[in-house]
Amino acid sequence: MTATADHGTPARAARLEDIPGERGMPIFGHTFRMLKDPVALGDYMRSTYGPVYRARTLFAETVNLCGPDANEFVLMDKGKNFSSEQGWAPWIGKLFPRGLMLLDFDEHKAHRHIMAAAFKTGPMQGYLERLNDAMPERIKAWGDKKHFAFYTAIKQLSLDMATTVFLGLEPGPDSLKVNKALTDMVAASIGVVRVPIPGTIMARGIKGRRFMVEFLGKLIPERRTKPGTDIFTQLCQAQDDEGNQFTDQEIIDHMIFLWMAAHDTITSSVTTLVYELGRHTEWQDKLRAEIKGLGLNDDRLPYDKMKDLVLTDYAFKEALRLNPPVPGTPRRAVRDVDFAGHRIPKGTVVGISAVASHRDKDVWDDPDTFDPMRFSPEGGVKERHRFAWIPFGGGAHMCLGLHFAYMQAKVIMTHLLPHYEIVLPEGYSTRFQIMPLIKPVDGLPVTLRKID
Repeated sequence: MTATADHGTPARAARLEDIPGERGMPIFGHTFRMLKDPVALGDYMRSTYGPVYRARTLFAETVNLCGPDANEFVLMDKGKNFSSEQGWAPWIGKLFPRGLMLLDFDEHKAHRHIMAAAFKTGPMQGYLERLNDAMPERIKAWGDKKHFAFYTAIKQLSLDMATTVFLGLEPGPDSLKVNKALTDMVAASIGVVRVPIPGTIMARGIKGRRFMVEFLGKLIPERRTKPGTDIFTQLCQAQDDEGNQFTDQEIIDHMIFLWMAAHDTITSSVTTLVYELGRHTEWQDKLRAEIKGLGLNDDRLPYDKMKDLVLTDYAFKEALRLNPPVPGTPRRAVRDVDFAGHRIPKGTVVGISAVASHRDKDVWDDPDTFDPMRFSPEGGVKERHRFAWIPFGGGAHMCLGLHFAYMQAKVIMTHLLPHYEIVLPEGYSTRFQIMPLIKPVDGLPVTLRKID
């Protein structure tokens, strides 16, 4: 049957060339411009072709949709028009196959339902206790060092926390191997060479995945029966209402993806928060006063006190706005799709950009300025489009661990700010690399000054 438009005439065929845009260089398209400065490329394309445009990156034609309405259309996906699995597969399919983000529709819903058990209140309280136990020693080590690259330090801390909270193991020699494996896997996601030829970034990424599969596989039999409050044990024992459980391979796939997502995203977001607190010391003072006002015992943050860290919440959200850890979200159209007067052909990769959305001058006043109060009621948070801010995605694929991210950021601030001032070098500013995950190009040099 031929599809028809609303007025009864045959609908026009969806053709990619009808969408405004350009292919760029032969073969490579805009790949190198994207890797160098995706924000500048996006600004150029939007100003030249409008909020819906096509471009060629990493050997694929992509249609990019810009603005809060576009974010809602793609993320809510009420017509089930878009595949997350097929959108992400060219980037991470070989590295993180069958992770929750690479599942679609009913299968995704079933897996997410089982995984949700690991993020309910009871398990989350257990994760918080692990974080509170482990944090003082790590923060003190930072204070003893005084001067260091914060990004490197928070990456190691978040890996240690992932080892503790996710696996229920104390960090040790395996942590270094895990860190290298995950780093190589993430780096390979934007490698220009997409096959694991020896010596390439992709080959190192595939090797990292093999290590993770073997490492986790050895631990599963014991975790299926042994009680534990870590996420790994929770997944090994989780089941739905009918008693369905994950297979060993499903546990491995989900753990690798969760582990990567948790430690890389918190590394990026807390780095941005510390950078902005160092630049805006009045906000450092506000968060410190808020934390001290809780009257905590030994800096331990109780689960029921997290909601009282209102200003800390605003500041973390603003850090996520300025530098969303995952800069863009790809999907692939599973049928012809109409949006904003354009027909997008079936099979087209469709992208939305959190970075572009979060820096949109039509949505955000003075978007390059750190202003946590824009997330307060008086700052207009309730009037703003609900898909103007999308650091955790939205819809069916909303990040399952978003509350864990808030919890971890608040625990770090709770143990850090009452004891140390964050000091940046005089006159310092840095530039953040966007792809594949946002991070400062110089590692963010900081000094922690002890508060008497």
